[in-house]
Amino acid sequence: MAMAGLYRRILPSPPAIDFASTEGKQLFMEASQNGTMEGFFKLISYFQTQSEPAYCGLASLSMVLNALAIDPGRKWKGPWRWFDESMLDCCEPLEKVKAKGISFGKVVCLARCAGAKVEAFRTSQSNVDDFRKHLIACSTSDDCHLISSYHRGAFKQTGTGHFSPIGGYHAGRDMALILDVARFKYPPHWVPLPLLWEAMDTVDEATGLHRGFMLVSKLHRAPALLYTLSCKHESWVAISKYLTEDVPLLLSSDNVKDIKDVLSTVFASLPSNFSEFIKWVAEIRRQEEGGRSLSEEEKGRLAAKEDVLKQIRATGLYKQVMDILSSEKSCCQMRATLGHVDNLPDIAARICCQGAGLFSGRASSSDMFCCQETCVRCYRATGDKPVTVVSGTVVNGHGEQGLDVLVPTSQMKPSCCSSGRDSSSVHPMSNDVLTALLLALPPETWLNIKDGRVVEEINSLLSVENLPPILQEEILHLRGQFLFVKRCKDDKVEEEDLGAIPFEQTSL
Repeated sequence: MAMAGLYRRILPSPPAIDFASTEGKQLFMEASQNGTMEGFFKLISYFQTQSEPAYCGLASLSMVLNALAIDPGRKWKGPWRWFDESMLDCCEPLEKVKAKGISFGKVVCLARCAGAKVEAFRTSQSNVDDFRKHLIACSTSDDCHLISSYHRGAFKQTGTGHFSPIGGYHAGRDMALILDVARFKYPPHWVPLPLLWEAMDTVDEATGLHRGFMLVSKLHRAPALLYTLSCKHESWVAISKYLTEDVPLLLSSDNVKDIKDVLSTVFASLPSNFSEFIKWVAEIRRQEEGGRSLSEEEKGRLAAKEDVLKQIRATGLYKQVMDILSSEKSCCQMRATLGHVDNLPDIAARICCQGAGLFSGRASSSDMFCCQETCVRCYRATGDKPVTVVSGTVVNGHGEQGLDVLVPTSQMKPSCCSSGRDSSSVHPMSNDVLTALLLALPPETWLNIKDGRVVEEINSLLSVENLPPILQEEILHLRGQFLFVKRCKDDKVEEEDLGAIPFEQTSL
């Protein structure tokens, strides 16, 4: 009786050696004794089969992210936070990946977006000896994993471009272990490293660029503590253009004679929906999960956010921004541009809707939810300082859900732009968000200013080297995001030296 479809493929051997064969087992034992299989055990613990024929890049990445114990910060199913292919959609729509696969550059983007540290190398930017060194370094450690992008034809296998993690290295035979995520097709197998390099040293017809490999590891802290850029709103292209192209031209005017002129010039023509481009990061939880107490992890994350908020408000640039925005004209203008960005109940309502979408497993479906009400509460545990929590009730066609937003706060003096009943302890607002963005703009933004004295002063105010370490990391992260956004706007994400991007998650 004829049966439709295919059941596996016979692994062409040579050149590959089946991992489960007698020879494959011997290679594994010898490599283990030599210490070049250290990364294998965590990878094999989270080995998965790609759920779609074109999901090899997504499966490889989710497998590595889980092996590195990177917390996705959002729920997969039930109460569990876990990386799954369906959650890796920040750089390319899943439907497009399902239909056409994904490029090397986009997988790098996804890894950074997911919160990993990534070093990426195309074969046109590296050589086989460097590849071997990187593979040995990852194979002798369990805190770094290597994902290879290669063409199956070099191994006499069916198919074309493919992604898979490399599980280990045998120095005596100079062979690498491919943990093929298309397990319905081929089992894990050993291949000669020079041949793997040849398979990577091929051109992806979709991009016209060489394939390569990436080293994925865990950041020592969350990539974005308090601020992040977002490309989810369609206005991001216009805003990016304004900041990278229009602002430098505007600053070339002879009328820019002091710091006040510089900031007023930048703020005067901010595009509408600007608040959709840079956001402060909130933590959200279901009400039944926390009650009126905070876990030690929640306290730690909230304290870190508050440290960043306090430090941004201690900068000289923040004081300059406050002076500009405190004028009645600027205050009204910024409110028109930023809308209700500083109104905590409005912010909480939007965040609760976004959170409901995440908890439902549909990250982009926040418009399906309506926040029925919000209530600002202050929790105080024994011996702890008060914590601001905004509770909201979100409804859709299937019922309602109570959510809490944990809000970082910092002491500050009230201004004409402040909102809320108590302005002495304030959540992140447009003043500090704008300050963070100005600090993150590339240094070349200010080169067209004609007055040398003003250039010197603005460079002093914007110097990252003078910032406290935690704020310095935050600003460098934002700057990396900004550079990556610019490359996306210019459609150059595939063309750049990916290993040189100073970008560590991105959450675009």
